Amino acid sequence: MDYKETTDWMFSQLPMFQMQGASAYKKDLTNTLLLVEHLNHPEVKFKSVHVAGTNGKGSTSSMIASILQEAGYKVGLYTSPHLKNFRERIRINGETISEDFVVDFVKNNKPFFEQNQLSFFEMTVGLAFDYFVKEHVDVAVIEVGMGGRLDSTNVITPLVSVITNIGFDHTQFLGDTLEKIAFEKAGIIKRNIPVVIGEYTEDTKPVFEEKATMESATIYFAQDQSEVGYECALKGDYQKQNMKTVMKAVELLRTTFEISDLHIQNGFKNVIRNTGLLGRWQILNEKPFVVADTAHNAHGLKRVLQQIENQHYQTLHIVLGVVNDKDLDSILPLFPKNAKYYFSKPNIPRGLDAAVLRDEASAYGLNGKVYNSISEAYTCALNTATENDFIYVGGSTFVVAEII
Repeated sequence: MDYKETTDWMFSQLPMFQMQGASAYKKDLTNTLLLVEHLNHPEVKFKSVHVAGTNGKGSTSSMIASILQEAGYKVGLYTSPHLKNFRERIRINGETISEDFVVDFVKNNKPFFEQNQLSFFEMTVGLAFDYFVKEHVDVAVIEVGMGGRLDSTNVITPLVSVITNIGFDHTQFLGDTLEKIAFEKAGIIKRNIPVVIGEYTEDTKPVFEEKATMESATIYFAQDQSEVGYECALKGDYQKQNMKTVMKAVELLRTTFEISDLHIQNGFKNVIRNTGLLGRWQILNEKPFVVADTAHNAHGLKRVLQQIENQHYQTLHIVLGVVNDKDLDSILPLFPKNAKYYFSKPNIPRGLDAAVLRDEASAYGLNGKVYNSISEAYTCALNTATENDFIYVGGSTFVVAEII
């Protein structure tokens, strides 16, 4: 198989949460443990940082990787989901994994994958770990896919564990209370490995403290630190908290790596250039001002919509699409009524029909038209808006992926 055939096989033959949702979720680490044994345990052959949380995992992982790159290290970065291309998930110093490596890895291990019915995510984690070992990275920053305790990435023993924050997302898998979700995320806390908690609430803090005590892991709460003074290429207001989390994690990493204040400064400033991170308060146009953001749950959207509220504009246009398992009653009340809405369906099987979204939104006083595609909705918003208007594109990672 060539590269396209290989990735098509990965996407279609085995469950992929990104596309299919619930049917792709695996409830234990059995397959991953079989896989790492089959691959001669790559997970123990590189240093790592493990990053979990409801929101901010990708940004936090990318900032840590960028700082380590600025310090002169060869840095692996594993994130998910991808926006445009599967290879975005696996990078070394910002460069995506080669097509040839993906093809060879799948070809060499396909019988094992089929025999054990590995999921898309499990295969991809194995691919990343194998790649990082073969390319001799100095360190890899590994972002959790979902949850933590049962996530395929949770076979590593990192130098530092990081949990950004806890909000309601994937509740059908992770639980319907903040305590239950925190318990799943806290599953990445390892024995004698320090853990940084980005944000906590009175519900989640005891969960983290109990797990850290059980594992004799020193725990740090970045929320209690003072704000970081460095400029960051990521302009979302929510990044201020992520930066505090990164600073505490980097402080702990300084016991292993030589990282100067200048490396930190440049790491924040060059994070997009160093890691290729996209879709976080990404400015696509100036007049009208256009921002795309991948926030997709109440915890994340609340912060993005607050930042939009603080902008100066004449009329607000919102290009909106969501996936079909999204709890609309938790997110639609957050959106402003005084905006023009352009409803559309993300181009994936999990996309929610735009007419359904429009009808649900109208019950909350959010009114607009339905469009056949995200790009059509976006084009119409651009053609309608004046240069003093603001256009926001979001609701789902997949909406953003179609227009950036």
